[in-house]
Amino acid sequence: MTRKISVGIIQQANTADIADNRERLAAKIIDLAQRGAQLVVLQELHDSLYFCQTESTDNFDIAEPIPGAATEFYSRIASQAGVVLVTSLFERRAAGLYHNTAVVFERDGSIAGRYRKMHIPDDPAYYEKFYFTPGDIGFEPITTSVGRLGVLVCWDQWYPEAARIMALKGAEMLIYPTAIGWESSDTDDEKARQREAWTTVQRGHAVANGIPVVTVNRTGLELDPSGMTNGISFWGSSFVAGPQGELLYQAPTDEEVATIVDVDMLRSEQVRRWWPFLRDRRIEEFGALTKRFID
Repeated sequence: MTRKISVGIIQQANTADIADNRERLAAKIIDLAQRGAQLVVLQELHDSLYFCQTESTDNFDIAEPIPGAATEFYSRIASQAGVVLVTSLFERRAAGLYHNTAVVFERDGSIAGRYRKMHIPDDPAYYEKFYFTPGDIGFEPITTSVGRLGVLVCWDQWYPEAARIMALKGAEMLIYPTAIGWESSDTDDEKARQREAWTTVQRGHAVANGIPVVTVNRTGLELDPSGMTNGISFWGSSFVAGPQGELLYQAPTDEEVATIVDVDMLRSEQVRRWWPFLRDRRIEEFGALTKRFID
């Protein structure tokens, strides 16, 4: 027996024109739905350029409340397309309080749930701590008509604890809207290592938890407004992995993609019978995980 979900992924190169970015996404969502997609996943902060390359208070003007204009737009598109839609928005919660928030829409356009990014990076060209307050609603799967989705965001993808908690709470699939790329000064070898590590760690989450992983990254060069660096070349490579970490699909690094990948959701049951990692966890010995470091 199988229970297949047709997953649509949209890997897009963005511009500074928010309305244009949204309209291009909307057209692709509708097209994917017409081609049979039941679930569509967008990349991180898909409405705008990746503004975290610099620290500027003017960028807070991009943020919107939830619900607000952005959620109204994507609610309408989800309803029109009849798909479950995973979005990634810059949330204005209050003056001086902002989050990097994934909002999931049900196929009727209602909000099925949201997730606020928990792990916030602060690296050159990724100055996210300036903009985002860490999430405060935990690692909670979102129940939808296509299943229970463990939605996490970008930097969260490096942390096995986040994936594990989602799985322990019943997530049937892990989903990572993402914005990650290369700095021009990196050598080709270093670039290859970075991208391979990124893919490998997430495929490891699929293996360790026996569930599929869907990761959608942006593509294209986005210049640094400050001119301090040469900008970020987002490496695309969006992918879908099955519950044994097998690659079901991987996008190119430098092209826009709107495609559908079929995922057999019942395969996880069999994989977990073969590899009962959850059964064999020594939970009584894991207290050290609550420590920052063991001296």
